[in-house]
Amino acid sequence: MSPLTHLLASWIVAVKTTDNLRDRRLVTLAGVAPDLDGLGIVIDLVTGRFARNRPFYYPEYHHWLAHGLPAALACATVLAALGRRRGRVFWLALLTFHLHLLCDLLGSRGPDKWDLWPIYYFGPLSRSPMWIWQHQWRLDGWQNMVLTLALFFWALWLAIGCGDSIVGVFNHRWDKIFVEVLRKWYSHLRGGLLAPKD
Repeated sequence: MSPLTHLLASWIVAVKTTDNLRDRRLVTLAGVAPDLDGLGIVIDLVTGRFARNRPFYYPEYHHWLAHGLPAALACATVLAALGRRRGRVFWLALLTFHLHLLCDLLGSRGPDKWDLWPIYYFGPLSRSPMWIWQHQWRLDGWQNMVLTLALFFWALWLAIGCGDSIVGVFNHRWDKIFVEVLRKWYSHLRGGLLAPKD
């Protein structure tokens, strides 16, 4: 699935399970951390491998270096050390990391029906077990689009209620402005829908 989908899903888990902004950010970041092994795409773009249709780093290392248990444990340990409620952050980081793996197993297929993305659960230490689902959704498929849209609106709804949005993962000040605007829009929309008709 796309990094945006992972970000939204992880933030929703974090907002429902943490009680402070720092831990919420860390748990959310754990849900996107596996895609760090996809940064090889930058090298492929810079070296022109994508232009020549011969990418190397992205297909070779994405879903291999950071989409397994060793990376999950390392990520959860590092993020827990930075958290306020360290034990809670550790377990929630493991949860959102594994949510990422599950989402990739469901919906990361390429355009060809055999272009499936496997999960090597002990990668990069071992290629087994390898998990793969034959009915994997296309990355740009309608299922992923519907899921991302649903998560987006759920995240907006939670932001209105709790006063904290996904923007807070990146910048606390912008988050406050964003939530204020959201709440104003919601208030106007609600007032317009519930206003008595003459």
